[in-house]
Amino acid sequence: MVRIFRRQFLFGKFTPLRATSKILYPRYFSLTTSTLNGKWDEPVAEPYRPLTGEERELVASMLRVDHAGELGANWIYKGQLAILGKDPNVGPVVEHMWDQEKHHLAVFDDILVENRVRPTALRPFWEVAGFVLGAGTALMGKEAAMACTEAVETVIGQHYNDQLRELLKINNPEIAKLRDVIKRFRDEELEHLDTAVDNDAKQATAYAPLVALIQQGCKTAIWIASKV
Repeated sequence: MVRIFRRQFLFGKFTPLRATSKILYPRYFSLTTSTLNGKWDEPVAEPYRPLTGEERELVASMLRVDHAGELGANWIYKGQLAILGKDPNVGPVVEHMWDQEKHHLAVFDDILVENRVRPTALRPFWEVAGFVLGAGTALMGKEAAMACTEAVETVIGQHYNDQLRELLKINNPEIAKLRDVIKRFRDEELEHLDTAVDNDAKQATAYAPLVALIQQGCKTAIWIASKV
């Protein structure tokens, strides 16, 4: 039931990138404010400019990177929970953030499949690297785990903002729907950042170098995912 609702709520029926329409989602389908309350307006026809080949490649690359990022985030939280799951204070906090990341990943899974976008070829590496990073920082203590979350979510929030600025240059109603998805996920990632700070992230041992190292690693991972 949840899976079906998610697909309809965000996208309805998909149109693949390689289809003649050259767009990400249905030609005549509008998300409005009322849909956020679980209600549907009648579909409204909207004129659109088909995406250029360069724009399609740009969006496909963005989706591949976002999918890889959410994949890595899932395994980071999985690693953290493996160590901190029995902690009555921080365990539920990590689990809540992981639940949101699972939803993000499931949405991008659907978008990639329905639009024939190739996922990153390095999935096994991101899974292992994410788990090691999550579990490793958790073994250093809950403060280090939260510092890891702060570092990762800071980079992801900045990355989503960069994407939104690029997508604003594309005047297409279907791209506007993608922006809505990215905005929502960005806001949830930034909530995770705030949660980490509230849970003593800055009290971690060697906080500054730890955060700087993780952030540089995340930026490198974003660059690699855009290429491979």
